[in-house]
Amino acid sequence: MIYTGWYKPCHPSPMLSDETPAPIKRNKRKIPRQATSEVAWEFEPAVISDTDPLLDFPPFRHKQPRRNSITPDLQRAFVARLAETGIVKAAAIHIGRSLEALYKLRQQPGAEGFAAAWDEALEWGVLRLEDCAIERALAEGFSNPRVNSMLAFVIRHRHAQYVDARDVGPGHWLYEQIRADVLSEAGYSDEEDDLT
Repeated sequence: MIYTGWYKPCHPSPMLSDETPAPIKRNKRKIPRQATSEVAWEFEPAVISDTDPLLDFPPFRHKQPRRNSITPDLQRAFVARLAETGIVKAAAIHIGRSLEALYKLRQQPGAEGFAAAWDEALEWGVLRLEDCAIERALAEGFSNPRVNSMLAFVIRHRHAQYVDARDVGPGHWLYEQIRADVLSEAGYSDEEDDLT
């Protein structure tokens, strides 16, 4: 991954070794936004780790694969790059396939393992983003309100399901869900007396 500007990545990629060169890409399209498919970019093939548990998912296998099919190796390379960057388009460009083809593959029956790995890779990308934000806040001391507000926006909306423990109490949806689970495991029903 090539970074430009003043900010450097906070952690090396767990997916690719330090010896792995960044892929050389050259856009062959006149309109840059069209450049996500195999014919739009020229790049070096991805090198992925065999020992990464994130890549240990059952890939979707095409019944009759074509030359431009998204093979199991490409699915793993996509998930690895997605975990590294957290950006679906960057991962699509990395493997030379279109966003449309990847989203269509994700919805196919039998691609549940690929979809689950995709979701987990996005979580890893967001965690990396959070780590970099914390490192930047503590170590860098550089203040750019526009960049910081964008970073806060992405983190807040990617983790909208996170709940502050101080907000959980009677009447909160999470409290009521946990209470119902505990009561059902203990053998109580909703009709019995309220235990609170």
